[in-house]
Amino acid sequence: MKKNRIVALAGAILMTVSMALTGCGGSNASQTATQAAAGGEASGEKTFNIKLGHNMAEDHAVNIALKGWADTVKEKSNGTINIEVVPNGVLGSETDMISQIQGGALDMAKVSAATLGNFSKAYTAFSVPYLFNDKESYFKVLENQDLMKEVYDATADQGFRGFTWLDSGARSFYTKDKEIRKPEDLKGLKIRTMDSQMAIDMMNALGGSATAMGYGDIYTAIQQGVIDGAENNVTALRDHADVAKVYSYDMHTMIPDIVVISEKVWNEMSDNQKQIINETAAEMSSNYKQAWKEFEDQVINDVKGKGVTFVEDVDIPAFQEAVKPIYEKLQKDEPDTYALCEKIQAAQK
Repeated sequence: MKKNRIVALAGAILMTVSMALTGCGGSNASQTATQAAAGGEASGEKTFNIKLGHNMAEDHAVNIALKGWADTVKEKSNGTINIEVVPNGVLGSETDMISQIQGGALDMAKVSAATLGNFSKAYTAFSVPYLFNDKESYFKVLENQDLMKEVYDATADQGFRGFTWLDSGARSFYTKDKEIRKPEDLKGLKIRTMDSQMAIDMMNALGGSATAMGYGDIYTAIQQGVIDGAENNVTALRDHADVAKVYSYDMHTMIPDIVVISEKVWNEMSDNQKQIINETAAEMSSNYKQAWKEFEDQVINDVKGKGVTFVEDVDIPAFQEAVKPIYEKLQKDEPDTYALCEKIQAAQK
């Protein structure tokens, strides 16, 4: 993406995500660091200097949203909560960052619910294909505080907990050159998936061949013919449009990103600080819905100029029928996950 486009997009996203947050600020935005520290001491609250890691680029909507949120948290907490956002996977993979949180070396991270499925079956539910009826239903579930608290609390005994979500779009298939309109079109294709058993089971059900690998390896793997394509939200084309020329909207999953915090850090915060984290994070998540849509639209517009074809006449009912065995297997082998899937589907009505 050209530099001027990046700057324009970054500015638009930051404005969308952070204006509402800072507009209702509780403290003076011009407050100095000395005044902020004094405010913390006066309130008797502990000061936290927190690192928040994620693996997106600096100009990605995620990084822009998190940095805007960090500024708001610092302001509203009178400088008692200072969050340094560390992008670009500098702190390692999502699994690495969770391990660091568990070991006390990191405080927060933005990770996919798919990754969190390796730590709690509660998150596995979000990787089940066609769990959500549509985008509106997806948001309805994520904004259901009682239901999501059950999910967030599921990893507390492992040293961390979730506290908010970020939209990560609908995942679909994109390939070097083949259009995917029905499950049969995947037969014989090697498709990169996340390192998730649910993703692998989905590919098996649809007739493709799952190849788990890191995101950073996809470009070369497609270029060299190691894989025929991948599955992800449309923004992945920012990185892969030179080698993947067809994006087919089967929209098999909608897997949110989750922001998690060390349970130790969380328990050391005052009730007021926890409230600040929760309220500002919820506001960020809500505003991010529009920021993410604008980000997707910008990527789509950019990659059309690189010759990418978007296939919209996909037989989604055929895909839904093909993955029914996954639900049957869940009901038999993982009844708790299946029960949560049923609860999520009921919450959409």
